[in-house]
Amino acid sequence: MLHAGRGSTFTVKAEGQEALVLLCYKITFCCRIVFVGSRLSSPGPQQRRFAAYIEGLANAAGHADRHTPLKNYCKGLLLPGERKSVEPMAARLAPEDCRRMHQSLHHLVADAPWNDEEMLAEVRRYVLPAMEKHGPVVAWIIDDTGFPKQGKHSVGVARQYCGELGKQDNCQAAVSLSVSTWNSSLPIAWRLYLPEVWCQDAERCQQAGVPKEVAFQTKPDIALEQIRQAMERQVPVGVVLADAGYGKGTQFRTALTQLRLQYVVGIESNATVWEPGQQPLPVPARKPGRGAPPKRLQRNADHQPISVKQLALGLPPSAWKEIGWRQGCEETLRSRFAAVRVRPAHRDYKRTEPYPEEWLLIEWPKKESEPTKYWLSTLPEKTSLKSLVKIGKHRWIIERDYEELKQELGLGHYEGRGWRGFHHHATLCIAAYGFLISERNRFSPSAHIGDLGLSAPGTPPDFRPRGSPRPSRTA
Repeated sequence: MLHAGRGSTFTVKAEGQEALVLLCYKITFCCRIVFVGSRLSSPGPQQRRFAAYIEGLANAAGHADRHTPLKNYCKGLLLPGERKSVEPMAARLAPEDCRRMHQSLHHLVADAPWNDEEMLAEVRRYVLPAMEKHGPVVAWIIDDTGFPKQGKHSVGVARQYCGELGKQDNCQAAVSLSVSTWNSSLPIAWRLYLPEVWCQDAERCQQAGVPKEVAFQTKPDIALEQIRQAMERQVPVGVVLADAGYGKGTQFRTALTQLRLQYVVGIESNATVWEPGQQPLPVPARKPGRGAPPKRLQRNADHQPISVKQLALGLPPSAWKEIGWRQGCEETLRSRFAAVRVRPAHRDYKRTEPYPEEWLLIEWPKKESEPTKYWLSTLPEKTSLKSLVKIGKHRWIIERDYEELKQELGLGHYEGRGWRGFHHHATLCIAAYGFLISERNRFSPSAHIGDLGLSAPGTPPDFRPRGSPRPSRTA
């Protein structure tokens, strides 16, 4: 279903047919990628750009034998179809020689030793300049996403929180870093989170093809590694955005500050801070004859930090302002916010210097009985409330990316169990998505989208993917 948007079309060729792809340029409206139609025509500018883009990706794959399978895999992801695993893609790409195509695609994604980081770097080099035509990079967005799984053999699967289900369940989880302008975003790093129970089982890791050098890392540790790699590659820097799963960690926030990166990160309601204008008691003077002088900050019964929830509930009504931050599907999204300057207090009694002041941003919708969200931010002291809200709320854009990557490009459809295949499939999904992002950014926000109702090429009538229910017998 297409709600609203702006865009254009390009074609992808599959076995003598060309599937016409409708692109939607989405800024503030809800819409989805729609694949429609087939027609015979000479290659247009978009098709030539697509061919050049895929050729660049093929070069990043290294060995020449991988070029054609890689091009086919990306085409398969962009062609219409409910499933984007290897078998149904092979049936769409080569209906008359499905077995051979299946072997080719499977070898590329499950076995071929090309480098995911180099492939994503090639995607970024092509897509980011198109994104920056409409404005500079404003944010680096850290997030993770889950893939519900049955069984226990798929690499990294464990009982853990799954955002797609909103609860603890059997799933895989991956951490990503995305680069974002105000209008577009693109994942530039992707890594499976390997639970500690997996890292402690060498035989299980070997069976799943986990590289020997991979050790247990928390999700914030993975995110920091991705950030450091992005800085080494001189990716244009933005404000780091992350939810409370990352922002609640003092070590994570401190590491960002040490990297000289600004952030707006979520925190939990029980996080402690010093009220505006307050800080820990200074180090007391050394008393004669009492040993080494004290070095750590002090607290006492009358001088204690409070939770951010307590602070929010104690703010006067004048502190709360209604702010609109972006246009939704039907109206401007609005809520009540307050922002105050505070000092984080987590275990500062073990420090010799207080934490620097930061912004505490709080959201309290009118219909709610208490505040619902909290953020800490190292943006400058003169930053306006509206600017804080706008950048803090910008993390929504990665949720849109994941929705498209999963629903339209099959990010969660890979059926293999190994480490290499999991990452290769995700990398190629991001590569296909990158081309869509670059095409959207080639058009101005006022460009008008076309509406084509042609049918897409179909799979052979007798094709039935593995695992699908058997057809009922007729009398």
